[in-house]
Amino acid sequence: MVYVRWNTVIIGVVIAIILGFVLGLISASGAFIGFLIATIYVGYMVGGDYVNGAIHGALVGIVAAIILFILALIGFGVGAGLTDIIILAVIGAIGGVIGVLIGGRGRGRF
Repeated sequence: MVYVRWNTVIIGVVIAIILGFVLGLISASGAFIGFLIATIYVGYMVGGDYVNGAIHGALVGIVAAIILFILALIGFGVGAGLTDIIILAVIGAIGGVIGVLIGGRGRGRF
């Protein structure tokens, strides 16, 4: 069973939204790169095995996409649909695994 470190997930969501916005202004794919960088950070911080990093990274992607969806409903110019939530969850899981690998603590199952 994976213990979710919500503090790290929340920090990752904030970083993902800020980096996604800033890098999205520079490049069309910059938002995805921002999310990837944020989830790599989260995977590095939580450590553990690959599954732990993937779950935390996916949570960052899902929560950030839901926040963007809510902002779109309020009237801000950002938008996220179901496909965006799925894409960001996958990017988050990949980033979380990469973060665990960078931390050198990636032991266990993959």
